[in-house]
Amino acid sequence: MKKIIITGIGPGSPDDITQAVTEALHQATAVVGYKYYFQFVRPWLTPGCTCIDTGMKHERERAEQAFQLAEQGHTVVVISSGDGGIYGMAPLVFEMKHQRGSDVEVSVLPGISAFQKAASLLGAPIGHDLCLISLSDLMTPWALIEKRIRAAAMADFVTAVYNPKSNGRYWQLYRLKELFLQEGRSPHTPVGYVRQAGRPEQEVTMTTLADLDPEQIDMFTVLIIGNSQSYVWQPAPGTTQPNQAAMITPRGYYRDELAENTKPGQQIMMQSFRTILHELKGPQGNTYGCSANLSTCGSGSTSSSTNINTCGRVIGGFPADPPYPLGHLWALLHAIHTTADFDMEHLLHTDPGAVEALYQRVKEGTLNTIVTDVTMVTAGIRKGALQRLGIEAKCYLSDPRVAQMAATDGITRTQAGIRLAVAEHPDALFAFGNAPTALMELCDLMRKGKARPAGIIAAPVGFVHVCESKHMVKTFVNIPKLIVQGRKGGSNLAATLCNAILTFDDAQQLKPGRDL
Repeated sequence: MKKIIITGIGPGSPDDITQAVTEALHQATAVVGYKYYFQFVRPWLTPGCTCIDTGMKHERERAEQAFQLAEQGHTVVVISSGDGGIYGMAPLVFEMKHQRGSDVEVSVLPGISAFQKAASLLGAPIGHDLCLISLSDLMTPWALIEKRIRAAAMADFVTAVYNPKSNGRYWQLYRLKELFLQEGRSPHTPVGYVRQAGRPEQEVTMTTLADLDPEQIDMFTVLIIGNSQSYVWQPAPGTTQPNQAAMITPRGYYRDELAENTKPGQQIMMQSFRTILHELKGPQGNTYGCSANLSTCGSGSTSSSTNINTCGRVIGGFPADPPYPLGHLWALLHAIHTTADFDMEHLLHTDPGAVEALYQRVKEGTLNTIVTDVTMVTAGIRKGALQRLGIEAKCYLSDPRVAQMAATDGITRTQAGIRLAVAEHPDALFAFGNAPTALMELCDLMRKGKARPAGIIAAPVGFVHVCESKHMVKTFVNIPKLIVQGRKGGSNLAATLCNAILTFDDAQQLKPGRDL
């Protein structure tokens, strides 16, 4: 019978060859393949089986020989490493069958692909949508390969990389790394690579995209680049857990459990925060791209027969190495979430430890009043948080004394409101989202020793005295301050920064919106 069977013999270990493939090899009267692969199949060949082995880059010749043997009546097995349909001989053989008009029957037996074997050794890195990219430009123009790399990076695919490097192909992996970072993939993205998967020379390594060294890669290596959800789990130091580090790309089962315990509004806010965190540039101006609900921790290593370098991640929180201090980052996420304005990354100033210090005073009960310049700020502070923490938020604009004082002293109503507030609550947290004159009034009262605020949120907005008022308040170095620099600001910003302080205990778990 004229027959060609294309078989995937797996990555190299006899244990990874399927029973269907071993049976086909046993029935074959002729086997055609790359000479390096015959060492993995000889145990299943019968005496007298014709073996046609050729060197690299002779795929067409091998396919032609397979057809010639099949047309002579042989049962021909064409061997490919991994799976014959993935960068293997199957497409070529089918194309040649149609080109020749051959009546030879062609079938394919799947095998375990190199990326599947590598994934199993790394843990579970391909648990969600993935793509495969070969960096070999022998058959594909590099411009097209580069387009595919960009698409994979932009679409957040887990990406397995074949043919990453050879003697003549030494720069392409450097370019792939550069493109992934350019398209917003986090430097902390886990990357695993396996050399000689399933063979005695096997080496398994885990690192990050930023730390990936292409010089450690050769033509026998398969890389797997995680997506924005991927992380590395490793046993805590000192534990007796037997499992070694594992690279994991979750499907979202635990996220669904979390969603069951949160209100719809909070779920939306949490997803928004994760999106913002992924798009932050960081102080160096490079897209930080922290994974959405997963966080990184420092590099370490585990000792085993394989060489596994881990960059561990834990589920549910900020990175241990975030782009900004946690208090500032928490306030920044609130500011961007409220405005959809990523300029806040440059405009929001927080004194070192300001958010943390103000939250501590709230927790201790020594900060129990928030004074605002306008009622819109008061309205934006979450009532649930105020009630839960026993804090009063108030604005004096509607106080009947304000209009009389403003008229008598020739000042704005917001200035008058701050004067009254300082007289009654000199140690409150003062939040400004509208009136620069009110902020300037507070600065004057502080200089006279009449006000000693617990903290100041300075986000007045406009074109007259706005920038000057913010420069004034910066001089009070002993008072914790959050300042939206420049002309921008607003009641919504002042309110959301108050909310950031009141909910700082939710920051580490990246779980905003408790009081919605």
